Amino acid sequence: MALDLPELERVAHALEEAHVLLESDRKRLEEQPRASALADTVAGSPAQTLRGVRDLSEEMAKSRQQVALAAGYSVLGFDHRAEHTLNMARKYLVSFPSGADRMARPLGEATVRALELIRDLGFFSAEVSVAIDVALAAPQATYPPADWDAWMRERMQRGER
Repeated sequence: MALDLPELERVAHALEEAHVLLESDRKRLEEQPRASALADTVAGSPAQTLRGVRDLSEEMAKSRQQVALAAGYSVLGFDHRAEHTLNMARKYLVSFPSGADRMARPLGEATVRALELIRDLGFFSAEVSVAIDVALAAPQATYPPADWDAWMRERMQRGER
């Protein structure tokens, strides 16, 4: 069964727009002199904020590539590969939106717009949308935690692994 190519085109363009937005915040943050201290491991620090936006951007680029590959497979008639690749693109994203957990608040305007765009896209699981809402509502950076034991207990209480 061939994939819905106009829908894939819509998704790919949204992923590209989110990637461009995140890259603009990444470039802005890289220009800040303190952001180059990559050894800093405090949540919300310049280094963690830069790492977070890089993670978000890389995840969008990866998803966009997978959507484009799925469209290509579909056009070529490799339907099984197209569906598998599209399923991989829809998988829960490792660093999206969790990269925002590293970032100082308030989040950059472009980052907020990118997160909202992906949340409203309807392409990823509902879990991604909920995680984006949590990231947008967080009053401060939460990762890496100051107390790893408390962080692990909290995750276990929420049923996360």
